[in-house]
Amino acid sequence: MNSLPAIAYSGLQAASAQLGVAAHNIANDQTPGFRRQQVVQEAQASGGVQATVVPATVPGMSLPQEVVQQMVASYAYKANALTLQTHQRMVGSLLDTQA
Repeated sequence: MNSLPAIAYSGLQAASAQLGVAAHNIANDQTPGFRRQQVVQEAQASGGVQATVVPATVPGMSLPQEVVQQMVASYAYKANALTLQTHQRMVGSLLDTQA
């Protein structure tokens, strides 16, 4: 199993990809011939997640759905960032205790 920071970092990358894709889809919705994108996430056996940006299988876009995706990705990003911060504080506290 990967370390906690590596797992949280993979979550940050996946959330960042989702934020970028949602922003890209919203910004380009009115572009002729635009095909929206989506993020496919796959759990890794060793822990964490692998995110891949792919063309959407269904044409068209739902603005409310994209806005919700941005909100979900934002919360996921914040949760993973807080996990990393908590891990750093815990390691720092352990080092202080041992010193």
